[in-house]
Amino acid sequence: MLIGSIVVIIAVIGIISSISGCVSNSVSSSESGSALSYESGSASGSESGSESGSVPGSESGSESNSTSTSSTSKASDELIAAIGTHGGEPEAGFNPITGWGDSHEPLVQSTLLKKDSKANLINDLVTNYTVSSDGLKWTVKIRDDVKFTDGEKLTAKDVAFTFNTAANSSAGVDLSMLEKATATDDYTVEFELNDPQATFVNKFTAVGIVPEHAYNENYGMNPIGSGPYKFVQWDKGQQVIFEANPDYYGQKPYFKKITILFMTSDAAFAAAKSGQIDMAEIPSSFANQKVDGMKIVSLESIDARGISFPMNPNTGKKTENGDAIGNNVTSDPAIRKALNIGIDRQTLINGALSGQGKEEFTGVDKLPWGNKEAIFEDGNIEEAKKILAEGGWIDTDGDGIVEKNGLKAEFTLTYPASAQERQALAVSVGEEAKKLGINIKVEGKSWDEIDTLAHSTPNVWGYGSLDPNDIYLRYYSKSYDPSSYNNIIMYNNSVVDNHLRTALTSSDQDTSIKSWQLAAWDGTTGFSEKGDSTWMWMATINYVFIMDENLDIGTPKIQPHGADIFGNILEWKRTGN
Repeated sequence: MLIGSIVVIIAVIGIISSISGCVSNSVSSSESGSALSYESGSASGSESGSESGSVPGSESGSESNSTSTSSTSKASDELIAAIGTHGGEPEAGFNPITGWGDSHEPLVQSTLLKKDSKANLINDLVTNYTVSSDGLKWTVKIRDDVKFTDGEKLTAKDVAFTFNTAANSSAGVDLSMLEKATATDDYTVEFELNDPQATFVNKFTAVGIVPEHAYNENYGMNPIGSGPYKFVQWDKGQQVIFEANPDYYGQKPYFKKITILFMTSDAAFAAAKSGQIDMAEIPSSFANQKVDGMKIVSLESIDARGISFPMNPNTGKKTENGDAIGNNVTSDPAIRKALNIGIDRQTLINGALSGQGKEEFTGVDKLPWGNKEAIFEDGNIEEAKKILAEGGWIDTDGDGIVEKNGLKAEFTLTYPASAQERQALAVSVGEEAKKLGINIKVEGKSWDEIDTLAHSTPNVWGYGSLDPNDIYLRYYSKSYDPSSYNNIIMYNNSVVDNHLRTALTSSDQDTSIKSWQLAAWDGTTGFSEKGDSTWMWMATINYVFIMDENLDIGTPKIQPHGADIFGNILEWKRTGN
């Protein structure tokens, strides 16, 4: 049968009314660090008083303190951008098997399905698909007029090869539910699942198709695809260049050449001010500056920032990798609930995010599967203190920190050291927690260090997906995997598990959405603050860009974790003179 009902589950109805891009001349950024922490290649500079250096693909020697744009030698149909969030500079190259394009437009590769600006599923390579009554077999028909940029035809064998290879990869998209993909003829693929997951349809938007005949371990360094752009050149640490694919089967892009620069935020802003590049992602410290010929665009997102709370006490147990499990402070529900209720999220947003964000309580508030009944009043310091006292946490020695059975209410909170906005949030949370009698020690760490600490130490994370399977992987008890961040807090609630399984496997739209909501709070239990208070979600961030005032970026897609600024690149064009 056709899977129309499942498509509706994933379509994000009405979300566009609350998540939209806006243009302003005085906004500031929430995501100011992690995406722009790359080393500057041949471009360098700061806010003022120094040479901005040479930007690849443009003229050099412009003054970085100039507040008006200058002309460059590029053609009007060429775009130069310093956009760290659009996947950044991938270590493994531009390879969908290792994660390139899993949450953003891959540019070089086609996908089976795409999502429009309202998050509705639309066809890319797919012409139609059906699902068996037991939900374990998906049969997909693809177009017969698609070629890779080396001239070879794209067939069902390439699709099957891509998904089978991705399923066996330790990186990229989670395809653990896929048993195997088989090409039954040149343009038909059968996907056999080991678990009837209705959300499998989202994998069709997340995996770019690679050519079986040209795929090897170095594919990401010089990728061949069938998307709107073809790969031209990658100068590691500096830039990647794409050109329009003349054989692309879809709408032809206005921009015939795109150069993405990998730069520090200072260098990117300086290059934008001097007119060497068309657009740059910027941090809040630069966003209020006015630059002649440029405009500021702020895009709301579903990219939520939250703090994980290890749910188990530290009993000396270790993970399979030898890392400590558990935290004797955060394993106490009174601590988790007091922080959730006592800390004022709007205060965090106004300070740490310079106002560029929205309050977040469950991690998915803006999405159809968000449960409004799970949202609560925060910033209630007295109620938080009452919860702590009733839980046995009392300041007996007058040092301002409550304790219980000789254990101080204090713990370390880590954040990725390169992420300025996460650092700011962590510091702000620490300051607010002092008002409750909880002492939080904030420490920036590398991801390698966070990997060893995350089972025992709270961390500031970023999540935001249009695939509700994200919730399943975060809270379902059996999704825990020491090689990934799935259920990193080792949460185990059988009632929540049942809600999540129903949501994941139901092909009925209403049943699925309701079950996702009940997993957060069903009136008795759930993963939200009203239930087990497993995380402390704080805010969804805005992504902020400075760009040429004549650059029209159409209707941007809903921005997920990491952003997808080029998600609607086929709508982009220049206007005016």
